[in-house]
This record gives sequence, C-alpha cells and structure tokens, in this order.
Amino acid sequence: MADDSIAVVDLDRCQPDRCNYECAKYCPPNRTGKDCIVTRGDHYEEDEPYEGDPDQIRISEEICLGETCGICVEKCPFDAIEIINLPTELDEDPVHRYGENAFALYGLPVPDAGTVTGILGPNGIGKSTAVHILADELVPNLGNYGDEPGWEPVLDRYRGSGLQNYIEALLDDEVTVARKPQYVDQIPKQFDGKTNELLAATDERGVLDELVDRLGIRPVIDQPIDTLSGGELQRVALAATLARDRDFYFLDEITPYLDIGQRVTAARLIQELAETEDRAILVVEHDLAILDLLADSLHIGYGRPGAFGVITDPKSVRNGINEYLKGYLTNENMRIRPDAITFEEHAPRETTKSAPLVEYPSLEKSYGEGEFSLGVEGGTIYHSEVLGIVGPNGIGKSTLAKLFAGELEPDTGELDFRLDIAYKPQYIEIDQPMRVDAFLSSITSDFGSSLWKTEIAGPLQLERIMEQNLSDLSGGERQRVAIAATLSEDADLYVLDEPSAHLDVEQRVRATTAIRRYAENHDATVMVIDHDIYMIDLLADRLMVFDGEPAVEGHAETPQEMREGMNDFLSDLDITFRRDERTGRPRINKPDSQLDRKQKKAGEYYYAP
Repeated sequence: MADDSIAVVDLDRCQPDRCNYECAKYCPPNRTGKDCIVTRGDHYEEDEPYEGDPDQIRISEEICLGETCGICVEKCPFDAIEIINLPTELDEDPVHRYGENAFALYGLPVPDAGTVTGILGPNGIGKSTAVHILADELVPNLGNYGDEPGWEPVLDRYRGSGLQNYIEALLDDEVTVARKPQYVDQIPKQFDGKTNELLAATDERGVLDELVDRLGIRPVIDQPIDTLSGGELQRVALAATLARDRDFYFLDEITPYLDIGQRVTAARLIQELAETEDRAILVVEHDLAILDLLADSLHIGYGRPGAFGVITDPKSVRNGINEYLKGYLTNENMRIRPDAITFEEHAPRETTKSAPLVEYPSLEKSYGEGEFSLGVEGGTIYHSEVLGIVGPNGIGKSTLAKLFAGELEPDTGELDFRLDIAYKPQYIEIDQPMRVDAFLSSITSDFGSSLWKTEIAGPLQLERIMEQNLSDLSGGERQRVAIAATLSEDADLYVLDEPSAHLDVEQRVRATTAIRRYAENHDATVMVIDHDIYMIDLLADRLMVFDGEPAVEGHAETPQEMREGMNDFLSDLDITFRRDERTGRPRINKPDSQLDRKQKKAGEYYYAP
C-alpha cells in the first residue's frame, strides 16, 4: 500500500466466529500467495503482545493494494474493515497511532496562555486523544506503535512551532491540568456524596462561592449528587473545574443540558479565567453560536471517525467555522464534506399552516402550595409543523407535554382531547442488555423497510451500530437511537427534548433533516425543545416561548411566528443575534457593541430584517 493509505480493522465489529473469512479469501494479494490478510494468531509469535483475539484478522499495509481495490471492505459482512487513502497534504507521520490497523491522529492543537482555543469537528475524530497527549496522560509514538514512546522525538518534531514551549514545560513537569468530562451524567456513578463535598476539594483559587452564585447552583449545594438534573450536574462540573488552580484547562462540551442563558454565563466565566488569570483553555464544543462567542482561535478536526483524524493549524474563529460549514478548508486545500451547511433559506421561514391538530384553551397547573406552577396561553398547533420550544430549564416545558398527553390534569381550563405522544426525554436511560436492532424492531413493524431506512436510519447514521448493545453506546449514539425510537412510534404528537445533546454539528444537521422530513412526509406534528439556536433556526416553523422564574413559576405564550417569538425570547436574555454575511449562520453580538445597541434600539434581537 502507498504511504498515504492506512488499513483499519474495528475489533469490536470483527466477528470471525460468524463469517467465513471472506475478506481473506477474496483478497487479490492473498490469492497470489502473499500474506496480506491473516489471523492475528497466525501472524504474531506466541509470546508477542497484540490487540484483539487470535482469530481476528490483521491487514498488512505494506502488501495491501489500497482503497482502489477495496474488495475486503465490500466482502466483510460486519463493516469491520476500512481501507483509506489519506489526504495527500499529510506529508508527515501521525502524532500517535494506537496499534496495527488502529486509529491514527495527525496534528495537535496549540494551548496558549491567556486565550481560549476551540476544537470543532465530528465525534470520534481524536479530540480526546489530543487532550490526553497534552495532559501528559498519553505519550505519543509518532506512528511507531511497536516502539517504546518518548517525548524527545516529539519535541524534535515540533521544534520551532507553537507547540515547542508547551512541550518543554510538559517535560519539565511545569504543566498541571484540570478537565471537565464530556458526559456529566456519569458523575453520580463516580461520587456518591453531596454537592458541597465534591466542590469543597476543588476550591484552589478561592473563587468557588462566586462560581456557585454566577452558575446558579446555590439551591442544590446541599443536595446529594445523585439527585441533580443534567443541567445542574453540568454547572457543578464547570464550577469544580474552573475553581482549580491549573495551567491548562480542558473543557469537553460545556453546553449539553444548559439553557442559552446558562451557556452564555459559562462562556463568559471561561473567557474571564483565560484573560484575567493568563490560563490556557481548550474547549471542545458543538454549539457553534457559543463556540463563536467563546473562542479566540479555532482548530478544525476532520478525517474518518474511528479510523483517522487530523487537527489543523489554528484559524480565526469566524473563518474556521465558515470553512467547516462550507465543507472546504482553504489553507489545507481540503474538502471535508461534499455539501455545504447553509442557513439562507431558513428562519424566519414563511410558514403555510395546514389543518389544526389541536386547539387548546388557556390552562393553569400547580403542583401544590409553594410548589412550581405553570400558566399556558391558549393556542393552536397544526399538522405537519415543527414547533420549536424555547425557554430556561425548569420552566414547565415537560409539564405542558404531560398535560397534552393526559398524564396531568389542569387546575384551570379543560382539555377535551388526549393526544398520543411519542416522547424523547432530555436524559436518556436505555441501558437494558439489548441490541440496537432488536430494540428498534420492538417499536415498529416498519423496521428494516426501505422507507424506514431512508427516512430514519439513514439520516441518523444507525447502520454501523445496529448490532451493538444499547449499554455499550456512546452518548451521541444513544441520542440518535432515542430520536429514531421516538419517530418510529405511531403518535399524534412527537416531543423531542434536547435532541442536539452530544451530537456533533453534522449529526445535528442530519437529525434536523430526519425530523423535518418525517413531519412533512407523514403529516406529523413535532415539538422540539432545544437550546441550540442553530438547530432551532434550521428546524422550527413557529416558536412557543416559555418565561418566568425557573422552579417557581412558568408561563407559556401562544405559538408565534419565528421572528416574533425569537425577539420575545432573546429580549428576556438581553442577547442579540446577527447573521454572518457569508454563510447566513447565527452569530451572537458582543454585548454593548454598536450592532448590539442598534438592534436593541430597533427591537430586533433576532437578526436585522
């Protein structure tokens, strides 16, 4: 194989006990007597360590004919093999490779004191590997996975670059690291005490009280960790990380489960730490509006998830996001996606109302004296529309869904209907020991049909995880399965609570496509509760705005057209948006900037018309 190609074998998918080694039997070099594809047990010496089982295959990259052949890829019944031609622009060896026929990472981000560095790219592209390297938890092997790795060759590789000073400090043990995990819902499995007990051990900078107040977690400070919601866990994790006194902070997805006001607060806290304390901060984030507001520079990650990843040199944030959306990286002369992600045709979308699904009166619901109460203005919901729902956490959005479903009775107002509702909750619990395909086939008789594959499985990229167990899925994979399960039900109304959580940018666009296509093709009505303005911008026909005081009282307005609704919503947050003149994407205006003041004066918080 040419030096610019790699072979990857997914050992989690390679199942030699369920196949006849079609990959080896049909491999052209094998058929000429060469050992291109052999079992690992036959290739390695008895006492030689290697990854995987003896009966699983290994592919010789020296003998393989490359992607132009690809016969083994086509013959493998489990999609366990990838033969990939690497971009010709990659003129050096990988920074790290996990082993033979395993994932390879090219390039590293550059942490810089006093700045926030962002990374934008698909899941499975090596962002976590890069952070493990920068935290000195993984010594990179420069692709020589059979040799003992060491830092000195890495320093020689990056001498004269922006990484030289950082690596030298790392070698001198002068770098300390604080990390916020990606999946905050796993925290209760690792810590079983109270919130204040977890936070008390982190206050190395003496700023914990300020962080607790600004992040709004004072009400849960004395509660057990396992009673907190996802949004509360996210803010506790942020406080615990930012309170530490470290040289390098790594924050893996700061926005899941947070409403937009909380996201902006978190972004400002991170910026202040970088600027006032001269700390290096690296943020992985898929909410483009927050990443745009937060970061000083941006690295793009691209490649083939699970196979290889490339981290580019730093770019300006605006150009980096625009190039990523366009699918073409200018400096690298690299097309990373066949089609651009565009926003020009979207909100405020001109809506054409179909027949009403339901007309509902004004409602009131209270959970008791001194408990949360919700007031709902009467309105109409239409067939085939996607209704976006926005507002702070704890404001009553789930209560409204339960009223429509008949699970709760209103105290004031009468509902003379009971809708069958398919509901995807905010927090996904699907840990039963069942395969994905078995789980989905138990929900719908259409499972596996060409229409179901076209409308649901294809856009949500489920094919490669169908044979995995639900309990083994990542957060993003669980989210996609949960969306598919919800859309596969037979219902009057589909309610999706934060479908963007843990999905990367491209997965969010694909999920948006699946949701809109399903609504249009099946005369279905969908309510989407989400805090990602990009996803709401791409998805919603109209908007229902919730306001009030979280956990105390909420108020749901009558559904409105997008511009009117977004103006109401953003004015409460004192935030204005503009559209990027190149891509049409939403961008948050800097507070008190000339454009921010101009739009507020005109009452146009959601783009100037």
